[in-house]
Amino acid sequence: MVDLLITNARVFNSFLKVFEEKNITIKEGKFYYISSEDLTYLNPKKVLDANGKHLIPGFIDIHMHIESSMLPPASFSPLALSHGVTTIVADSHEIANVFGMEGILAFMEQETELDIYYAIPSSVPSTTPNQETTGGIIGLEEVKQLLNHPRVVALGEAMNFKGITSEPESLIRKILLETQKQKPMLPLEGHIPRVSGEDLAKFLFVGLTADHTHQSPESILEKISQGIFLEFQKKSITPENMSVINKYKLYEHMAIITDDIMADDFLLGHLNANVNAAISAGLPVEEAIYTATYTPARRIGFQDRGAIMPGYQADFILLDDLEEVVIHSVYKNGCLVSPNPPSFTFPPRFYHSVTCQPLTLEDLKFEINGDAICNVIKVEEVGTFTKHIQRIIKMKNGYLDWENSGLALIMVMERYGKNGQIGYGLVENALSKKGAIATTWAHDHHNLMVMGTSAADMVIAQNALLATQGGYLVSQDQIIKASCPLPIGGILSDLPANQVGEQLLRVREAMQDLGYKNTNEIMSFSTLSLPVSPKIKITDFGMMDVHTHAHIPLVERII
Repeated sequence: MVDLLITNARVFNSFLKVFEEKNITIKEGKFYYISSEDLTYLNPKKVLDANGKHLIPGFIDIHMHIESSMLPPASFSPLALSHGVTTIVADSHEIANVFGMEGILAFMEQETELDIYYAIPSSVPSTTPNQETTGGIIGLEEVKQLLNHPRVVALGEAMNFKGITSEPESLIRKILLETQKQKPMLPLEGHIPRVSGEDLAKFLFVGLTADHTHQSPESILEKISQGIFLEFQKKSITPENMSVINKYKLYEHMAIITDDIMADDFLLGHLNANVNAAISAGLPVEEAIYTATYTPARRIGFQDRGAIMPGYQADFILLDDLEEVVIHSVYKNGCLVSPNPPSFTFPPRFYHSVTCQPLTLEDLKFEINGDAICNVIKVEEVGTFTKHIQRIIKMKNGYLDWENSGLALIMVMERYGKNGQIGYGLVENALSKKGAIATTWAHDHHNLMVMGTSAADMVIAQNALLATQGGYLVSQDQIIKASCPLPIGGILSDLPANQVGEQLLRVREAMQDLGYKNTNEIMSFSTLSLPVSPKIKITDFGMMDVHTHAHIPLVERII
């Protein structure tokens, strides 16, 4: 009758939040009968003795961006499965910013053992075409088309603060209205960083019911008390935050997610790493498992996974150790997962998408007629938020002497061949040594971004990035110290996951050697160009205030 019988397992009961000594049968890829009785009478084709191991549902990550791993779905799948992740909901707004609908459909067409569902990218671009230039745009017609796709289960994070709070005719408001009209039961995901009071009410008023951004004890209580479902990524999994969750028993109102996972970190873990982080931060083991399996399934509307029960998909993990969630093996649809990635293809033009002009030293000279008060992006060492400050920079031979200012120059070059715009800014708390960092993996528009304390290194870094058609690299002493080529749209690699991870690790180490300090150097730099993450960021249009969208000039005034 059954395909598999698992004996001697300590099975997690999601409804009682306890482990029970059970035998499990699996039939046609689904759990069949679960009992403490001897089930050999069901004539199993195979028997697996769990030897007392803990058995839990497969992890479900309902908010993540595959592109952050710098891998396409086919390469992403086997590594995610090895970390116990059996279902994800991907918001593929990174590939959409580069290639629009063609990029999204190219992702959806790749076959994977991992179940990949999709949230419609609602903010491509994250603000407007007047604030950042992208390769693709997801408008109302594209959203209407995607709403009918069988693998779409949510509307992805709505990010345009000004469009949501004060522009009733904005594209994001029209997308929200259309989604609610066509699919009134579809979950609507929000991007609500450091928003409170009436502004928070405005986000809820348009239908947004979840937030995954950086939380504090105060924001947790304010948002959950108003019905917002919170999705905790790594930077929000802190002892202080978990203490609030435990004190008020808020487990039903939260899920553990990844949001973004860098290629080098991905080699070490995925959602399992965040589950372990939550346990270390004080979340009870049972609640950590519950909020990485059952609550995310319920939030997104899955009716066939997230628990060990008859009729549910037989996605599960056997654990060697419960306290640290050490994975022994992972099963998908009742079968041991495969370690081999399937083959994949992309259109040839996906490999030729970076069309900037080569940078020259002349592009990095700024004529002034006196010392200048300049606007500066101050980088924080934790998370991706920034501050707007001003610094005095001296004039030297008629030019702004930024190379000797103790600051780094940052520039974003439009890379899609549309307008050739270049935005300039200055950054504090970035690099303490002479060198440069360059990338096309620049949230969310993915234009070419270079930051440096040496003009010569900035030129070398940008030119090298053009040669590889995108990626991440570091130049120091006019030598390329580390490089992670990303030739697919400037954001993805076609190399095996372990090679990509090792390349990015070398880049991270080279950034650290230049003095970059952050809990996640790669994400910190890449989000300096994200104009929806407080408080001041830069695009190819220049620096801007995230909340007001006001342009901020490089030079405020001459003194």
